[in-house]
Amino acid sequence: MEKATPEDLKIVAAQLQRTPRDVYGVGHRCPCGAVDVVETPPRLADGTPFPTFYYATCPKLTGAISTLESSGLMGEMNERLQSDPELSGAYQAAHLDYEAARDAVARELNLQVPELIGTTAGGMPDRVKCLHSLIAHSLAAGEGVNPLGDEALAKLPKWWLSKPCSEIANLLEQS
Repeated sequence: MEKATPEDLKIVAAQLQRTPRDVYGVGHRCPCGAVDVVETPPRLADGTPFPTFYYATCPKLTGAISTLESSGLMGEMNERLQSDPELSGAYQAAHLDYEAARDAVARELNLQVPELIGTTAGGMPDRVKCLHSLIAHSLAAGEGVNPLGDEALAKLPKWWLSKPCSEIANLLEQS
């Protein structure tokens, strides 16, 4: 895990068009070098439980994911989860990996979040309901951890090639 720098937090704020909440670290960097996934503690500073540990921030990435979600891919994935025990087992393992990473941060920050036990994101471990969460997990954890996140990620265009995130850097210079 990489701690977020003040520059990273400015980029994330520009990406989200709001102040980011309780960023714990950088989960992944885009090939352009900017943050595109952050890690968020399982309990926000205001006390709210927050199960989404890996959060995609780059608007170009999230836009590409939204387009993919509208393609019907999640329905196909859900059907395969019900009929493919090997895929189901690998997806369960992804759920456990996600939960373990989030729990490690909770321990480090001395947070108790019993209401999140067994809950991760994206529909894991038994369904697919959010490709944003699954792809963010794949980007942060690396290939081979979340099979459905990896599959969805492979279907995305190279979001960083057109109008690279240097435009965000330009926004920062103007502020």
